Amino acid sequence: MTRTRYDEVCEDLVNSPRRWLITGVAGFIGSALLERLLDLGQSVVGVDNFLTGHKRNLEDVLAINPDERLQFRFIEGDLRDPAVARDAMKDIDIVLHQAALGSVPRSIKDPLASHAHNVDAFLNVLVAAKDASVGRVVYASSSSVYGDHPGLPKVEDRIGKPLSPYAVTKRCDEIYANVFHDVYGLQMIGLRYFNVFGRRQDPDGPYAAVIPRWIASLSDGKPCVIFGDGTSSRDFCYVDNIVQANILAATALDPAVTGQVYNAGCNGRTDLRQLFAMIRDNLAKDIPAVADAEPAFEPPRAGDIAHSQASIDKITEALGYVPTHQVAEGMTETVSWFTARTKKR
Repeated sequence: MTRTRYDEVCEDLVNSPRRWLITGVAGFIGSALLERLLDLGQSVVGVDNFLTGHKRNLEDVLAINPDERLQFRFIEGDLRDPAVARDAMKDIDIVLHQAALGSVPRSIKDPLASHAHNVDAFLNVLVAAKDASVGRVVYASSSSVYGDHPGLPKVEDRIGKPLSPYAVTKRCDEIYANVFHDVYGLQMIGLRYFNVFGRRQDPDGPYAAVIPRWIASLSDGKPCVIFGDGTSSRDFCYVDNIVQANILAATALDPAVTGQVYNAGCNGRTDLRQLFAMIRDNLAKDIPAVADAEPAFEPPRAGDIAHSQASIDKITEALGYVPTHQVAEGMTETVSWFTARTKKR
């Protein structure tokens, strides 16, 4: 089996541990990062206000290997408060900034909240990192910044007009990151996430992501709603690929790779009808009754783009990123995780 750059980095981290800060640590991406870093013997500080994250995610991670609890310090706090950011940043080598108020529809309903959590809080993190002389900040951006640009696959230097307040907040973050890199010398790397999914993703609430929501709906015998005709497509990216991208970005030695933003996806496209069938067929292995389920259709939502697909040439060349899971493999693992959790109830 070919040895990858990621394999080398993980081995190096085991031998030379760092001290990490994960913001939004109780979210499903933050908790996946925590799980991997603790597995690699790292020391981790985590911050979350539990607005969209959950204590159960932290408990789930810390139950995997209870001895690793000693390597983790948790701060319950809101990064809109500069004091919380300053406290979290003490003695930190690397920041993985995941904290955000997600969802395009939520941002359309309440743009002030999206700006406060996604821009104001990010600026507090940057100021605190600068003042604490942190080595590097890796932050979560979004494929939403591509807006109405029609090109496929999406290439980092070609973006269009934003289609939602959420997209605006993520573009603001990228601009602030560039300024802090150029003006203050803070090493910054942005990752534009493409439709991340996986274990511990929240299936509940009006702004739940489509994959966990459909898994829950099918499991409960409820209809799954597709907005539009089902031909819209996305580059669905399993969470372990995102963990890899973060760790590679955090540890890349060449300073020329900083001050940049990179797509984090799989360079694939799955339309919503295909996605529904993939989830249904995986669930049918444990719940035969769902095998004949069909989706319901409603009108398209404002702010949604028709198609999205990540070019990953830049991140592969600069950071050595190679996805370990395509959507089918990731979906099998995700559905299995949710099914196992349901059986434990």
